[in-house]
Amino acid sequence: MLRFGNIELKYGLFLAPLAGYTDMAMRTVSRKYGAEMTVSEMVSARALCYGDKKTPALARILENELPAAVQIFGSEPEFMAEGAKIVARGMAGGVAPSAIDINMGCPVKKIVSAGDGSALMKNPSLAYDIVKAVALAVSLPVTVKIRAGWDEAHKNAVEVALAVEEAGASLVAVHGRTKSQMYSGRASLDIIGRVKDALHIPVIGNGDIATAADALLMKRETGCDGVMVGRGAVGNPFLFAEIRAALAGEDYTPPTARERMDTALWQIRLAIEEKGEREAVLSARKQFADFAAGLRGASALRGRVHKAETYAELADCAEAFVAELQE
Repeated sequence: MLRFGNIELKYGLFLAPLAGYTDMAMRTVSRKYGAEMTVSEMVSARALCYGDKKTPALARILENELPAAVQIFGSEPEFMAEGAKIVARGMAGGVAPSAIDINMGCPVKKIVSAGDGSALMKNPSLAYDIVKAVALAVSLPVTVKIRAGWDEAHKNAVEVALAVEEAGASLVAVHGRTKSQMYSGRASLDIIGRVKDALHIPVIGNGDIATAADALLMKRETGCDGVMVGRGAVGNPFLFAEIRAALAGEDYTPPTARERMDTALWQIRLAIEEKGEREAVLSARKQFADFAAGLRGASALRGRVHKAETYAELADCAEAFVAELQE
């Protein structure tokens, strides 16, 4: 059992925050298949403080999603604290999240160039100040997502993790790549294990989890308290069910093509409820075909999906795909 704050998770299975992906729809579907806690797309603390009109929707958490965290990013302690307080009240008609997550891992140029995200790995004292400010501002647990370090010569995840633990973080998630690696190469299990050995709070391992075997390896090699699945869950929420079965020592039955397509369409319907049909369908093009990955005809499905303009057209794509597999 993983415990932090008032949150208890049996298996320690997290859906990682993914910009452009982990909206309410993906979070809901991931929860159905076994994710025990989800994290929103990252939201700018400055945007929250300045009342940006688009930000509240990104930070909205519904009651049936709990436990769920909202992830904020920024590099100014005062804005991060104020942004956390705004989020903690609940956004856009939603409820208060279960935790506030602080992004110190995003490697994208526009984020890093502003001193945010993984740029904070270069400044452990500022990382401390940010977490301290947020922890004092809200009564919710504060979690932090970090990287292995800035580059191969500066793998300082242990130093940063110790700093944020001292500042009041309740949990740290470690992506085993450096900022310089972006998403290339392999995540370092060694650095995650070293963070786990150094801290007294829970440590979650993240990076390269695409199968249950990957999750078991992560836990075995690092001793981490849980695993966070990111890109491996895009179009594959069933991965959480596979991991849960492996951790419980139970048999796992993969989803049929019909279940995959039905789940993809359900996720889109949820997104339509939240965003409207046009935005939801355009967004769905990024991952709809991922639900068919590894099956015959997946590439052809991807081509059809990218031409779809409506939910009905996506439903027709799904029906044709299943029918062709049965021929």
